[in-house]
Amino acid sequence: MIFGRSRQKCFLRLKTFLCSTYARNINRLTRCSSYLVLIEFEIGAESIGVCYGRVANNLPPDPEVISLYRANGITRMRIFDPNPPTLQALKGSNIELIVGVRNQDIQSLGNDVAAAAAWVQNNVLNYFPDVKFRYIAVGNEIKPQDAEAKYVLAAMKNIKTAIASANLQDQIKVSTAMDMSLLGSSYPPSTGSFSDAASSYINPIIAFLASNGSPFLANVYPYFSYIGDTKDISLGYALFAAPGVTVQDGAFGYTNLFAAAVDALYSALEKAGGSSVEIVVSETGWPSEGGEGATVENASTYYKNLIDSVKGGTPKRRGKPVETYLFAMFDENQKGPAEIERHFGLFSPDKQPKYQIRFNEKNKALASRCTRIKSSHLVYWSILFSSLLFFNKSQGHK
Repeated sequence: MIFGRSRQKCFLRLKTFLCSTYARNINRLTRCSSYLVLIEFEIGAESIGVCYGRVANNLPPDPEVISLYRANGITRMRIFDPNPPTLQALKGSNIELIVGVRNQDIQSLGNDVAAAAAWVQNNVLNYFPDVKFRYIAVGNEIKPQDAEAKYVLAAMKNIKTAIASANLQDQIKVSTAMDMSLLGSSYPPSTGSFSDAASSYINPIIAFLASNGSPFLANVYPYFSYIGDTKDISLGYALFAAPGVTVQDGAFGYTNLFAAAVDALYSALEKAGGSSVEIVVSETGWPSEGGEGATVENASTYYKNLIDSVKGGTPKRRGKPVETYLFAMFDENQKGPAEIERHFGLFSPDKQPKYQIRFNEKNKALASRCTRIKSSHLVYWSILFSSLLFFNKSQGHK
């Protein structure tokens, strides 16, 4: 009995100590958790995404691709179709995703609400929340004259309805990816406007984006603008390497073609009633060989300068980072027909980098630090609560 009472007192003292330790540290833990959330938010705000195209027969398996993204601090990805092995490999990776609807599927999704609901179920809901879907891109670079054009908006609406039915409309936004050919005017940027031929096609889409808080996905390639007009566009202006302001447009001075193109799109959106719509650059890149100006040196310069530049926004949206996706992760040996299309990769198919690019170095360092902090706290609190449970159990069996 004496031993039993002594042990009980010991249990009570230890329990009191453990509980007081928890009470003293709970505010510290809360502050730490807030700090970690802040870090993760700041990392996301600065991230650069990379498009993962698969028009090749020599690429590494999807799990290795996802590991390569994570090893390089790449926190966002765009894929052009809902490839099941890719989606499976993305589970738990924390990589934010743009998933595409193939152009050839748009008509059926636009004509059939049930087909759109099935697409969302099979390609989004079956993987959510393990896969972090950010946007659904309904088609890629569909022109007003294309057969699919008249179904794009209907497909977007049906996909959005299916997303809303799952109560995910605030987390996953529906858009479509366009290229610069829809502009009728782009120079200077303030005159940016959609062509008359494109207006009837694009204006209702812009209204949809504005009413749903969705971004305008734009594929922006200064490289093609440069090679199409080397007389008036200098290589330095295209590579973010001009010595100073090259284009003065009212109060705005432009030192690079990328920012001028994005702001021309902003001007066009404003004129079309989409002043609240943000632009996400869903593709941009520079080839390493296969055509004029396509060298490893130029591509390396473009990517490095682009990553630094987009953090600060554009002259029209100063201080607002431009969410940007580089094209592409790998050289794709089955693209074409032009040789240049096969040389947009940041990596070779053997996973070797073609350029020394620091994608999101801060991401890698801070993510590693967060992991260490979280792991240490998991050990600490696991020991604490395990001890409480042990002593409670022991008291019950004294």
